[in-house]
Amino acid sequence: MTEDHASVTPLLRNRNFWLFVVNRTGNGVGIHSLTVAVGWHVYQLTGNPLDLGLIGLAQFAPALVLFLFAGMAADRFDRRRIMVVCNSLHMIAAGLLIFLFWQGLGTVWPVLMVLTLHGAARSFYHTASQAVLPNLMPMDQFPKAVAYSSSANKAAQLVGPALGGFLIAGIGDGVYLFALAMFFIAGVAAAMISGNLKVPVREPVNLHTVFSGFSYIWNNRIVLGAVSIDLLAVLFGGVMGLLPVFASDILHVGPGGLGVMRAMPGMGSLVIGLLLTQISAPRYMGPTLFFSLAVFGLSISVFSLSETFWISLVALAIYGAADMVSVYVRQTLVQIATPDAMRGRVSAVNGISINASNELGDFRAGVMAGGIGTVPAVLLGGITTVAVTVLWVKLFPSIRRVDRLDQIRMTGALP
Repeated sequence: MTEDHASVTPLLRNRNFWLFVVNRTGNGVGIHSLTVAVGWHVYQLTGNPLDLGLIGLAQFAPALVLFLFAGMAADRFDRRRIMVVCNSLHMIAAGLLIFLFWQGLGTVWPVLMVLTLHGAARSFYHTASQAVLPNLMPMDQFPKAVAYSSSANKAAQLVGPALGGFLIAGIGDGVYLFALAMFFIAGVAAAMISGNLKVPVREPVNLHTVFSGFSYIWNNRIVLGAVSIDLLAVLFGGVMGLLPVFASDILHVGPGGLGVMRAMPGMGSLVIGLLLTQISAPRYMGPTLFFSLAVFGLSISVFSLSETFWISLVALAIYGAADMVSVYVRQTLVQIATPDAMRGRVSAVNGISINASNELGDFRAGVMAGGIGTVPAVLLGGITTVAVTVLWVKLFPSIRRVDRLDQIRMTGALP
């Protein structure tokens, strides 16, 4: 869809946008149902929380190695086709997990190898999907599109883990067939998006262009602050990878309870996301970002200390709601402040903080849990997240001064 045609198409009647939403939702449901299943099965196999950290590392490592290539690919090739290929690779990974668990496992290493492929596909998919969204509608519709697409993604975080947990309890390893089907739906939806989504190649491939995403972020204080605070918040605030420990050993709620726990952040995110879709001209964007991250850290601390299931669920819902506000503000600021020809490379770097840092945060939490215990590891992470947020308020006053989005659109950045 061209910009001219998109500009006269209301967002809610934009076919390409809704295909994108189906794509993101299917991919998200597949990923989250697969993740909750792998975490449960591996912990039941080994009983070692460190292995849950290794699951996160196996998915983070390929993203760390490949994200620059993912950024260049998104800026040189059709972003829709990249999403189709990545969902195909996710299907292969789900199929391999079916084979491994049906054969019976004595060690976790084959699973980690499959998750490495899964993580590589996630890196390319996340970068292309982040960069393609502004191409599907004019910029004046973009903040609302972010709210809708983020709500769909958070709905996937609600549905995926819940279904994953209940499918584990009902059909065991067959949960991976469900994940495979979700990736198939996502791939078909991406393939149906119309229009030329390839950015015209203007720059040669060399070290300067490969690393230009870093240069752009470093020289734009708003983008730098938004990307770095997310990286640190998720690194220290990682808790999702340890939920099997809480479900099995602390709250004693089993795989069904684990699925509900994994779904609660999505529930909180979805409610807030739907509210954000009704805001046409958001205000106080910078202060809202910092406030949401402080609430994010506090909710983690409350969850870590809870031994009551319903209190844990409320804390996880608040955790998801705060994260949704943070994602909405950060993604809108970063995409509006970045020119289209650079969005792939900037999205690739941003993807490390948004996506891969979740796995790195889970690895951090798993390693600390193995050393000092699960509850202290999560509590310390929540406290550190709040402390980092306070520090970033001081270091990045330009973000604190952001009020309306048109400040970014008109100037590209604040001084």
